[in-house]
Amino acid sequence: MPLSTVALAMSGSGSGTDLAAFSPSLLHRPPLTVSIEDIQEVRMGHRTEGLEKFARDVPEDRCFSIVFKDQRNTLDLIAPSPADAQHWVLGLRKIIHHSGSMDQRQKLRHWIHSCLRKADKNKDNKMSFKELQNFLKELNIQVDDSYARKIFRECDRSQTDSLEDEEIEAFYKMLTQRVEIDRTFAEAAGSGETLSVDQLVTFLQHQQREEAAGPALALSLIERYEPSETAKAQRQMTKDGFLMYLLSADGSAFSLAHRRVYQDMGQPLSHYLVSSSHNTYLLEDQLAGPSSTEAYIRALCKGCRCLELDCWDGPNQEPIIYHGYTFTSKILFCDVLRAIRDYAFKASPYPVILSLENHCTLEQQRVMARHLQAILGPMLLNRQLDGVTNSLPSPEQLKGKILLKGKKLGGLLPPGGEGGPEATVVSDEDEAAEMEDEAVRSRVQHKPKCLPCPNH
Repeated sequence: MPLSTVALAMSGSGSGTDLAAFSPSLLHRPPLTVSIEDIQEVRMGHRTEGLEKFARDVPEDRCFSIVFKDQRNTLDLIAPSPADAQHWVLGLRKIIHHSGSMDQRQKLRHWIHSCLRKADKNKDNKMSFKELQNFLKELNIQVDDSYARKIFRECDRSQTDSLEDEEIEAFYKMLTQRVEIDRTFAEAAGSGETLSVDQLVTFLQHQQREEAAGPALALSLIERYEPSETAKAQRQMTKDGFLMYLLSADGSAFSLAHRRVYQDMGQPLSHYLVSSSHNTYLLEDQLAGPSSTEAYIRALCKGCRCLELDCWDGPNQEPIIYHGYTFTSKILFCDVLRAIRDYAFKASPYPVILSLENHCTLEQQRVMARHLQAILGPMLLNRQLDGVTNSLPSPEQLKGKILLKGKKLGGLLPPGGEGGPEATVVSDEDEAAEMEDEAVRSRVQHKPKCLPCPNH
């Protein structure tokens, strides 16, 4: 909400923390309230289009942005002082980090709290049966009303015709009870009601195929996931602890060792599949949707390593990016480069490829080249790597580098010249093939040739 007065407040504690934003000019409206888990990140400075556009004259150390998940808008803020901005940024980042390091029980309670907040229409932190039905719809759980009412009555220990706190958690656990998990636990525990260390080791070795598992691993799992302090002291795991383990990363079928890059990254670049993005600049549809630098940031944060930049001549000799011959909005080429520079290697150290679909005249291509060098600096790969002659360099060799990819027909330009007419145009049949309108195809039949990157 740039250029509007907003007050922030935190509510709740621990895993149930919410962030509320109040606008004094809109006191008749309820505050905007979001769960901490809905926040993607907190950025310091002019790191969003809103602050770039509306707050260029405000010092960066007073500006910060709250970026939400699931393609929501950002909340752009200007603090009264740099110290206030630092307090909010550091505080929010610490809470976000804490929410990401919660154990399974805390995550379950936090998730239930978030769903409760959405279903609790009268905001009394209790759940009536009608609100409970909304709660189940929020979770996409289809259940017979009579069965839900039966469980509701069993969990309503306070006899208030509503559920709260542990009662809601108990209702959820009863509703989502898994017969196959009960059977698996019973088989592992034998005649007992808990798993001993030896029984857990047997389960890990024979059912989970963790052949190297021993008592040390079993004890660490009990310590980590068993909610009962009594069972933990007796070195045993209850069914609740067993379920927490199965829901955790330790119980996942996915190998934890593969969360990090484990493949050989020393082969030529052409030996790999690359996570790529098409029309990266678009947040919505291809005909009239908004173009945004935020789309590049989100793609990079998701691990994308190849981005598309559709470049066109812009006003004031500044190249722009948009989906040509459509009503999509336009963004500056230089602003996109700044976003790429700041976020290229947040999610991965491996090279980023900029796929340039270049529609610019030679004059504005020169502007593009200057921006590429000035903004990307040493990140830009504009010369051959030392010792690499017979093949493409490897991802390992290209760590931290940004590569350019584009069409270049007619060979390199001769030194000191721009070549003849045949060297200054390139067919655009690929772009035209996507367009059904024959008149539009004819307009893009030829375009200026891409200039080689300086110093190449």
